[in-house]
Amino acid sequence: MRYIPPMAPHHDDWSTRHSVLTTARRTAALLNVLAADRPAATDVAAVLRAYGEAEPFDLTAGDVARMRTAGALLRPVFAAEHADAAAATLNRLLRDHAGPLRLTSHGGSTPWHPHLDRDDDAPWDVWFIASSCMALGGRRWGPPPPPPPGGARGGGGFVGWGSERGRGAGPGG
Repeated sequence: MRYIPPMAPHHDDWSTRHSVLTTARRTAALLNVLAADRPAATDVAAVLRAYGEAEPFDLTAGDVARMRTAGALLRPVFAAEHADAAAATLNRLLRDHAGPLRLTSHGGSTPWHPHLDRDDDAPWDVWFIASSCMALGGRRWGPPPPPPPGGARGGGGFVGWGSERGRGAGPGG
């Protein structure tokens, strides 16, 4: 059997910054900031920055409003009491809002990686749903998370699977 030597993680490693867990946490952090009555583009940009997304963001108030609507569609995945309900919601979102699985390197600026949006220049809300569905689908292969604080109608998003149970999903958690 051929063994691949272990690789030490690098703090600025693109793959680590865009792992399934990190992307699921980014989704929860975005849900939390978008839950505000009037989320500011600068607050959304701060979350994107904290989770390693490339600038410039050029977010408009309209982008943020559409991301907020997208977040409302994603929130039931976090609030689902059972994996079956979460999977059904993810399947509906994938059917209604995602494109076919494709690989991209964003014109050579990143390592090759999967995307479910239809274009590298997809609108922010389309990107948010597609990337979140991919990450949350990957996370659903494990045990389900606890419900978000405040229940399905309010409160923040939370990612707490496996060894991560009980940890918040914000940039520090």
